[in-house]
Amino acid sequence: QVQLVESGGGLVQPGGSLRLSCLASGFTFDNYLMHWYRQAPGKKRELVAVISMFGSNTNYADSVKGRFIISRDNAKNMVYLQMNSLKPEDTAMYYCSGNGYWGQGTQVTVSS
Repeated sequence: QVQLVESGGGLVQPGGSLRLSCLASGFTFDNYLMHWYRQAPGKKRELVAVISMFGSNTNYADSVKGRFIISRDNAKNMVYLQMNSLKPEDTAMYYCSGNGYWGQGTQVTVSS
């Protein structure tokens, strides 16, 4: 069955960095766009970044442009989100999504 498993979240100080990973299984990974979403408490889920099937095109929410980088490794069925210059407002549960499926999420907390 389809599975998306995120990892890499945690507690980080403002200005710090984290790298999220998502391992996909159960579908032909390079046939699909892959996305990172986030949802903060009391807020709607928002699209953070999207990457094309072979990684040649990416797009980002305005709030993370210049700080976050989405990438993928089709040989490993992995998608990544490198998050730099983190801010307290980046605190949220981060979800990987593709082929209409979602992972369980990984918590990112930015706090001093």
